[in-house]
Amino acid sequence: MSGSFNVISGSKRSLHVQVAREIARGILSGELPQGSIIPGEMALCEQFGVSRTALREAVKLLTSKGLLESRPKIGTRVVSRAYWNFLDPQLIEWMDGLADVDQFCSQFLGLRRAIEPEACALAAKFATVEQRIELSETFQKMVEISEAEEFVQADWTLIDTKFHSLIFNATGNDFYLPFGNILTTMFVNFIVHSSEEGSTCIDEHRQIYEAIMAGNSDKARQASANHLQESKHRLA
Repeated sequence: MSGSFNVISGSKRSLHVQVAREIARGILSGELPQGSIIPGEMALCEQFGVSRTALREAVKLLTSKGLLESRPKIGTRVVSRAYWNFLDPQLIEWMDGLADVDQFCSQFLGLRRAIEPEACALAAKFATVEQRIELSETFQKMVEISEAEEFVQADWTLIDTKFHSLIFNATGNDFYLPFGNILTTMFVNFIVHSSEEGSTCIDEHRQIYEAIMAGNSDKARQASANHLQESKHRLA
């Protein structure tokens, strides 16, 4: 490993998370290569200025995310990238500033194209009355923001994220729920980077909304696929 870690400061409760973040960023950036053995406990405790307990909790957290594995007489090794849990919202947060933004957004758009049209189709079929009411209220707020004299990007990003997250929560399929959570983590950076300033694609969102409210799965699926075309996003 090249370089060293900085001393961690803060409340004891969050120390292990801060340590985990620093080690994770070392792994994600390639400073700690795949297959390499990270420094031993004593060295890391000294570098971070933390106890063994905090360090072990950090390693346990990173192991749960597929970044590290510990083996007797060998040490703690960086796991192959193929096993990293890129669907973990916390891991996504830790990646901020490390990945090429265009590549990151293109890959995220590819993931959305693979799963979101079907989520919209399922929401059209299975959304409860309460979920349809909430989706309706959210869409009306989207319209207000898009038509306001002064467009506020932060307000749009928040409500756009909520709109798409609600759709995943309304699928009636528990396996779609984590993707709604992922959206809340990744969507902000995606919207800011891939959308033209002041662009809302409100017509595309309206088509998705109306198809779901009408219970038309086929139209909801097609409307979502149309919205997620790469040509509609400002990506290199």
